[in-house]
Amino acid sequence: MRFRAKIVDLACLNHFSRVINTIAKLAKTCTLRLTASKLYFILSDKVANGGVSMWCELCQGNFFDEFQMEGVAAEHNEIYLELVPENLSRALKTAQSAKAVKIKLTNKHCPCLRVAVELPSLSSSSRIVTHDIPVGVIPRRLWNDFREPSVPDFDVSIYLPVLKTMKSLVERMKNLSNSIVIEANLSGEMNLKIETNLVSVTTHFKDLGNPPWASEDGCQSSAQGRDLESMAEARIDIKKLQQLLAGQQVNPTKALCNIVSKRIVHFILLHEDVSLQYFIPALA
Repeated sequence: MRFRAKIVDLACLNHFSRVINTIAKLAKTCTLRLTASKLYFILSDKVANGGVSMWCELCQGNFFDEFQMEGVAAEHNEIYLELVPENLSRALKTAQSAKAVKIKLTNKHCPCLRVAVELPSLSSSSRIVTHDIPVGVIPRRLWNDFREPSVPDFDVSIYLPVLKTMKSLVERMKNLSNSIVIEANLSGEMNLKIETNLVSVTTHFKDLGNPPWASEDGCQSSAQGRDLESMAEARIDIKKLQQLLAGQQVNPTKALCNIVSKRIVHFILLHEDVSLQYFIPALA
């Protein structure tokens, strides 16, 4: 099992760094899945326990100048590692003006991701700062726990308003209640609602647009044949929503959410070369 990669391009490095910062804000620990063409950051708190799940996918070719890996076996050419993303984020902070960054899987005393940052120096020799980030290797028999979450059969799918606007609203609302109701319909309308014994606050958005989900495999979502005006809603933990909005350092080109009434809100943030899915279960 081997892995080594190198980033030389500064723009790619900063972009990668922002992605890792976002992940670090969303997950204390996560699984890094490496394949020949992609990297995945996966958080699968059991939704049954009220946990959120996350699935973030990056094409390695858009970030790395060199990328070599050998998985656990020829027919399972993948590596699954458990790591604390904050440690990786910290290591990359030292790389703001680096000439190159190399990442390598090593195993001296324990498995580590070694991040070697080559910094520019005035003399001909370069300075290299090395960070060893402990990782856990996840055995093959557990890989099935980290499959891509299936997109739920949603009632409504809608584009989100500007995330900065949404973030500042949610931050204000969070002082009033622990939960927030997100409701939307197929006419491009969405409401964020707080209801407590003392106060009820609703913010309305309209003309957001609904994604044209083509059902390629012929399976219709429950949105089909639904009354366009009727609202689907879910009440979720406001802190989890705020965490998602506050963590965004990669400005998505598209952001949308799917609501399964009273069950789950599924957010999808798309950037040219990164896609992030985030699932927040509804509160009872």
